[in-house]
Amino acid sequence: MGMREIAVVGAGQSGLHLALALQADGHRVTVVAERTPEQIRAGRITSSQAMFGPARAIERAAGLALWDGVAPDTRALHTVVGVDAKPVLTIDAQPAAAAHSVDQRVKTAAWLELFEERGGRVEYRRLEPDGLAALAARHELTVVAAGRGALGSVFARDDARSRFDAPQRTLACLYLNGVGTPADLPSTAGDPARIHIVAGAGELVLQPALTLSGPCVILLWEAVPGGPLDVFGDGPDPATALARSLDLIRWHLPWEYEALSDAEPTDAGATLFGAVTPIVRHPVARPTPDGGPVLGMADTLVLNDPITAQGANNATRCAALHAAAVTEHGDGPFDEAWMRGVFAAYWEQARHTVDFTAAMLGPLPDHIGWAFAEAAARPEVAARLAGTYEDPTDFSRWLGSPEATARYLTGSAAPGGTAGPSV
Repeated sequence: MGMREIAVVGAGQSGLHLALALQADGHRVTVVAERTPEQIRAGRITSSQAMFGPARAIERAAGLALWDGVAPDTRALHTVVGVDAKPVLTIDAQPAAAAHSVDQRVKTAAWLELFEERGGRVEYRRLEPDGLAALAARHELTVVAAGRGALGSVFARDDARSRFDAPQRTLACLYLNGVGTPADLPSTAGDPARIHIVAGAGELVLQPALTLSGPCVILLWEAVPGGPLDVFGDGPDPATALARSLDLIRWHLPWEYEALSDAEPTDAGATLFGAVTPIVRHPVARPTPDGGPVLGMADTLVLNDPITAQGANNATRCAALHAAAVTEHGDGPFDEAWMRGVFAAYWEQARHTVDFTAAMLGPLPDHIGWAFAEAAARPEVAARLAGTYEDPTDFSRWLGSPEATARYLTGSAAPGGTAGPSV
């Protein structure tokens, strides 16, 4: 197999993983990145990423798990459903393997430097859609890993697979120091990710993480648009965002208030606000009518709301799949048929995440409410719920339909059968 000339547009979780994996396989790779490592570290946060055990294993196999033993491990999920400022349901579960979260400013800056140290070429510039054709003409394969960026618009929306026309949540993310742990957490939970469901209004997630200055906690609001948690539309500074968050917690999640009363933003770039319209796009684009095809990947093609924390995990799975597909293709042409085949293989994984995320965004169906109620009472159900975050392909097998849920809940240990709270 000869060395192939490949361009990767985008320097995030998926693009850099792909570039480094292809580089390790002996290909000549060019990355187009908007910012240098120094600019990334000096900029604002870009996500609320959480990496579960299976995705971490993929990074480890690629030699990219640079933060094992450095980023705090998350060995438990603590989920609370709140109604009228009172906790009515609590689920404690331990995934099969520890998760962790690394600030993308830390990770992508380090990966960019590693790619260049190994001889990779980086073009630091903003690539507009009309510049994509020229890049593709210079490379045998061009992959667009632009996340939620404007380049995604060159890939047509797949109406048959796209379920939403507008954001289902508004998002407010804040990185914090000084976050404590509520005294009533189970002693076996360690330092868990804390997931709070505010019935009818949205969610709050508190995720241990590693940022530029060391360990921290990521606070993420997922607010139903127009609801009582949707108060960050003006993009406030970190101090104001924290003050508003404390007000919301005092009124809606008072059992968390004391744990956050001494919190402080980690840095001046510690906030991120916005909204995501989940979408699935067709995998191949032709920037010009007579030009060659380019392939999209990860969030560029399958974009989910972060409510199920799947973005970084999907990016990792996608990068590994794409790298393997390139290597296995040998000297074959990177034509449109090959590109569609690569996406079809990825979609077999990604479709489960789309289903899982869509279910969690809407009012929970009765059968999933039942599963939540059983998870609060039965450790084996809680463990399977945690495992679905690790591997969303399990969603369809037990949560994808009322029949699947009933089969599982009535066939594993003593059935409960009580409908869960409306969330």
